[in-house]
Amino acid sequence: MRVVSGIQPTGNLHLGNYLGAIVQWVKMQQEAECLFFLADLHAVTIFNSPDQMRTNVREMAAALIASGVDPDKSVLFNQARVPAHAELAWLLNCTARIGWLNRMTQFKDKAGKNREGMSIGLYAYPVLQAADVLIYQATHVPVGEDQKQHLELARDIAEKFNTDFGTDLFTLPAAMIAGPAARVMSLRDGSAKMSKSDPSDMSRINLTDDADTIAQKIRKAKTDPEPLPATMEELDGRPEARNLVGIYAALSGESVNHVLGHFAGQGFGAFKPALAELAVESLRPITTRYNELREDHAAIDAILVKGAEKAAAKAAPTLKRAYEAMGLFR
Repeated sequence: MRVVSGIQPTGNLHLGNYLGAIVQWVKMQQEAECLFFLADLHAVTIFNSPDQMRTNVREMAAALIASGVDPDKSVLFNQARVPAHAELAWLLNCTARIGWLNRMTQFKDKAGKNREGMSIGLYAYPVLQAADVLIYQATHVPVGEDQKQHLELARDIAEKFNTDFGTDLFTLPAAMIAGPAARVMSLRDGSAKMSKSDPSDMSRINLTDDADTIAQKIRKAKTDPEPLPATMEELDGRPEARNLVGIYAALSGESVNHVLGHFAGQGFGAFKPALAELAVESLRPITTRYNELREDHAAIDAILVKGAEKAAAKAAPTLKRAYEAMGLFR
C-alpha cells in the first residue's frame, strides 16, 4: 500500500487542513508507505512573490512536522525538487483530452468570469495532479469530496496511456475518503469550507493562533439561538451548529452523537467555552513545536532535500518506462 498526497504551501495551516487531512496523514504513516509533498508547482499557477513562496514552503513543512508528520516514517518533500513531476505531467498532457479538463469544476469555480485571463497552468493542473500520484505508482490517494473528480481524471489518464501504448505501466489509484471531519466549515458561514483564501481571518482557526485568539474566534463563531439536540439527525438545517459539534467530535475523538448526548439541551453559551478549551489544549503542542521549527531554515531545508532525494529515486523507474513506452530517447 503506497499513499501519495500533497498540500499547497499557500499560507499557514488551519484547523480544516489539520482535521481534514493532516490527522489522516499521521495515522497513515503507521499503516502504509507514505509520500507527502508540498505542492509548490501547483501554487505557481497563480502569481506568488518568490520570497513569499520560499517562506510558505518552509513554514508549511514546519507546520506538517509539528502536526505529527515524521520525516523518518514518511517521505516529505517539496514538489519542485523532483523534476519528474513536471516531466511526466507534459507526457500526460499529450494523453489527456481537452474535453476531460473542460468538465473539471474547480477550474470553473476559481476562474469565474475571468476564464480567458487565467494561466494555462491553472487550467491544466489536474494533469499535474495525475502525474503527482502516477509517478509513484500510488495505490491509494486520500481525497476530500471536492477532489474526487480529479482522482477520477488521473485514473482515466492512466488507463488511456496504458491502452494507447500497450503497457501496464500505471497503477490506477483508489480514493481514500477521509472521515466525518473531512470538511471543516467556515466559522462565519457553515455552508462554506474553511479556507486560507477567505478574506476574513475570523472564518478559520490557524494552527499559529495563540490561545486567546482561538477562544475569541470560537466565541464569535456564527451559530443559531436553538439549544443543541440529542442526535445528529436533528442538526439538519443548522450548518453552523453541525460544524462546531463536528469540530468538537474530531478534536475529542468522540462521535457526534456522543458529544450531543453530553451537551443536549444546552445552548452555545455553554458549548462554545468547552469547545474553545478543547481546541486550545489540542493545538497547544502543535503551535509550540511549530514556533521552534519555523526559524530553523537549515534544518527544514535539509529535511526537504533528503525527502526529495528519496522521492526522485522512487519516481525514476516510472518516468523512464513512460519515455520508453512513447518511443522517446532520453
